[in-house]
Amino acid sequence: MARDLTQRELLTELEPVAETCVNRHLAMAKDWHPHDYVPWERGRNFAMLGGIDWDPEQSQLSEVAKAAMITNLLTEDNLPSYHREISQHFSSDGAWGTWVGRWTAEEMRHSTVIRDYLVVTRGVDPIALEQARMVHMGNGFSTGVAASELEVSSGAGFLHSVAYVSFQELATRVTHRNTGMVCDDPIADRILQRIAADENLHMIFYRATCGAALDLAPDQTIEAIDAIVENFQMPGAGMPNFRRNGVLMAKHGVYDLRQHLEEVVMPVVRQWRIFERTDFGARGEVVRERLAAFLDDLERVKIPRFEEQRDRALARERARA
Repeated sequence: MARDLTQRELLTELEPVAETCVNRHLAMAKDWHPHDYVPWERGRNFAMLGGIDWDPEQSQLSEVAKAAMITNLLTEDNLPSYHREISQHFSSDGAWGTWVGRWTAEEMRHSTVIRDYLVVTRGVDPIALEQARMVHMGNGFSTGVAASELEVSSGAGFLHSVAYVSFQELATRVTHRNTGMVCDDPIADRILQRIAADENLHMIFYRATCGAALDLAPDQTIEAIDAIVENFQMPGAGMPNFRRNGVLMAKHGVYDLRQHLEEVVMPVVRQWRIFERTDFGARGEVVRERLAAFLDDLERVKIPRFEEQRDRALARERARA
């Protein structure tokens, strides 16, 4: 039986792949400036308000759009935690170090432009938003997978990290894209489509490197993938009002369980050919069967149950209106 590769061995073996992916990303990425997307002229209407309290009447966003924008922004605000997470598991040298720096710099634009948009347009209460940011960043970031589950092999930290972001970046892209649609504001939609395009390129980097890890160390990598899929949490899970906002977003099509399965999990799983591969050992086959059972339960049981509950809740809302 082949031994597990250490994190150092994985990073060394996969560095040529990372270098190729970095070069491809730099060729495809579009430089943009957050200030070019912010409607500064709207802020002039509020310039004389000074420090008076925010009034909900000042916002043009629906409750769903507010919940989604706040969730998206607070998620992006927690960048220091995400940077720490990947820098711990990636190298600071060579292509890996170049990627960590570039990814972090690009991600910083996202919180900048969303926050400027919301403050200038008075879309949400800026004081409450800052208070929520302080709480969320103080809580930090956890992927939701217990340490014991990560210690299944010596390179689990790197594999867990790269598997998580392969799904998370795509989930974030979907959320930003759909948030733009519910904002009913072409400027907000343009901002969020720009961010979603970034997230897609980030996902491509991580998906390609994780796919290469799957080729290099199939059993090790499928264990990490399964742990992520079965325990997946969005990066904003610990923020204030996450449950309330998440329910609103799920009820109104911003991000729900079916979208998670059909637009995030399954496209990545198919890209990696998880269920067509013939290179798993006995250990990997057991994990693949467990993953297949989990996805089947999600599709046949959990998603229909969620949709029934959602439809009943929406019907009650319409009846009360």
